[in-house]
Amino acid sequence: MAEKIRVMLTEEEVDKRIQEMGEQISRDYAGKKIHLICVLKGGVFFMCELAKRISIPVSMDFMAISSYGQGTESSGIIKIVKDLDESITGEHVVVVEDIVDSGRTLNYLLDMLKDRKPESLRLCTLLDKPDRRVVEVKVDYTGFSIPDEFVVGYGLDYAQKYRNLPYIGVVELDKE
Repeated sequence: MAEKIRVMLTEEEVDKRIQEMGEQISRDYAGKKIHLICVLKGGVFFMCELAKRISIPVSMDFMAISSYGQGTESSGIIKIVKDLDESITGEHVVVVEDIVDSGRTLNYLLDMLKDRKPESLRLCTLLDKPDRRVVEVKVDYTGFSIPDEFVVGYGLDYAQKYRNLPYIGVVELDKE
């Protein structure tokens, strides 16, 4: 089976929306410093572009979490693969994610981070699939709400491919 990628959101649309999000975060935290936490691997492209567009002081850290095991369906078991390097106690924290889907993993992660006593904790995602939500998660900053399609690009992958696409595309499988 071969796959084709259909453009859902162009590079220009994504770039414009990230600029708007950076400006909004800068306004919301005016006079403060924020600490961005990227959820690896997918969130790294988005966080780097977002950070460049935030006009207040920014620090960054990274986490890797897994809820899939070997398959493509969530196991419901969430594992911290890489934890934060620094304490977030007393920090204004914005968790940066590529996509919010079922909400299970992010719900777990946000609860865990709240226990670490940040001054504030918000969630920022490039893409949100509200139709797939199983667990409610409050998303403070959303780039785009999208339908339930399998998307790639801007950090999102299909079998570790297509992360480097500068746009958001939909994977369409050709049955040859």
